[in-house]
Amino acid sequence: MNSTEGVTFEPDDRSPIGLTVGVALQGVLLGLAPTVLTMSLFAGASGMGEHQIVWSVLVAVLVSGTVTILQATRFGLLGGGHAMITGTATSYVAVALIAVHEAGLETLATLIVVSACFQFSLARLLPRLRRIITPVVSGVVLMLIAVGVMQVAVERLEQPVAEGTLAAAEPIVAAVTLAVAAMLGLGARGVLRLWSPMVGILAGCAAAGLFGLYDTQRVEDAPWLAVPDPSIPGIDLTPGAQFWALLPMFLIVSMAATLKYIGDSVAVQRVSSQATRATDYRLVQGTVATNGAGSLVAGILGTLPVGAYGSTTVSLVNFTGVASRMVGYTIGTMLVVLALLPKAMALLLTIPDPVTSAYMLIFMGMIFVEGARSVFGDTLQPRKALIVGTSLAVGVGLQGDNIVADLVGAPWGTLLGNGLTMGTITAILLTAFVEVSSPRRRRLECDLGIDAFPRIDEFLYELATSVGWNEVSVERLRLVGEEAVASLMDANEDDARPRLIVMARPGAHVVELEFLVVLEEGNLEDQLAYLGEHTDTPEQSEVSLRLLRHFASSVRHRKYSGIDVVVVEVERSG
Repeated sequence: MNSTEGVTFEPDDRSPIGLTVGVALQGVLLGLAPTVLTMSLFAGASGMGEHQIVWSVLVAVLVSGTVTILQATRFGLLGGGHAMITGTATSYVAVALIAVHEAGLETLATLIVVSACFQFSLARLLPRLRRIITPVVSGVVLMLIAVGVMQVAVERLEQPVAEGTLAAAEPIVAAVTLAVAAMLGLGARGVLRLWSPMVGILAGCAAAGLFGLYDTQRVEDAPWLAVPDPSIPGIDLTPGAQFWALLPMFLIVSMAATLKYIGDSVAVQRVSSQATRATDYRLVQGTVATNGAGSLVAGILGTLPVGAYGSTTVSLVNFTGVASRMVGYTIGTMLVVLALLPKAMALLLTIPDPVTSAYMLIFMGMIFVEGARSVFGDTLQPRKALIVGTSLAVGVGLQGDNIVADLVGAPWGTLLGNGLTMGTITAILLTAFVEVSSPRRRRLECDLGIDAFPRIDEFLYELATSVGWNEVSVERLRLVGEEAVASLMDANEDDARPRLIVMARPGAHVVELEFLVVLEEGNLEDQLAYLGEHTDTPEQSEVSLRLLRHFASSVRHRKYSGIDVVVVEVERSG
């Protein structure tokens, strides 16, 4: 399976200065827009004063630039070793607004600091939590986050307009922004498609100017070079009940963000090389740790957490063919310099609210789709569909008025009536119930090698016959086990013989097999997808993969640091 064939400069290569600056400039514009617009939406909805708005945006850009530089290098436990555009994490907007309105900026800063520390430990705990924090749960969380921020964006469109301005001006401007970005994204090709959100913003700003919604006074008043007086909210070292009521929301968002950053790091590594290479999970851990460190600093200084913009980075590498970490250093440096140019920051802050809201609707729409992919790509069986439906019903139903707060009062009504929190808790509890109430798992442990085949075959034969499967189904299950192990062996090119643990959960109609082995080079899901696109005569190493795809109902491959987890489901025939 090939990675991006168009990559001409890999991370370790030194790309020419002119090319590096050109690509970095594109990266700055692509990362700066969501950072400033997210902070603008948050600041406007939270009712910050002018000085606090300017300070929080400056810090957001400054921290984003610094983290982008760190992501491109390796500095102890920090750094992902790749050019990775970084900006404000949009997923925190909704919960941060609740925290500001309920408890103030100091409590918000404390919550961000604690949730940033949570990121450091969560990445190492994910293998142990894999049966509870499943793709279905993480997908539900992403969808609920998107719905929450969408609601904030729409509410900003309902703000009263200035006297003498057409009442429908803001909805029209938002519609123009959405329409231009969507149509260009659907119809354009190549690099123009990458720029469709930016073109939508420019079109929205032009429409806002026609309606008199564009105020340039802030730009005129801003100096060319200055550092504003700090406006640091401080950290609450003796948090009260409001903090503890709000903390679960931030930990849930932090969990979803961590899962996303892991996927982002894997994706960026995959597209940054000309040849297929094993995912380096030391770099994945470095990516997560760097995002956590950046969020920690952001919280202390009084702005929202930062995070990797993985999909934007992947698109930039695909379109330019440049993955040199020199681009990361240059992007980060440009962002730091821009943060010290108040005139440039003021220009970005003058983007009207309806344009900002429309942009966030597009951005959150893509996050919602990402969550849906996680859910529906996990083989949505009836029980999982019920988990998704119930969790979304609870979460979306509570996104409006907080009826629970009216019953139990503050502060715990804030927690129990929050859609994100209760929807996520519902998904986790239902997933845990399925795990506990399902038939007991059976276990086999052996070395990954040729001598494992007879033991696994006997293990699966006894398993299938114990639940009354017919001869055809038994044979199918045994073939799946054989080809899954063969595929894992083909993926391991080292001489070492890692331990293989096979976990089997029997059922009347479906048997779920879980193969746990030390980290391998390829991802079986990716390889199976590749085989679906190439139907030529298979190589010998592909035979097992093709047989596995044919006999298994689903194949999911999740890679963690130090452990590979392949989950295969086999349905009973007849």
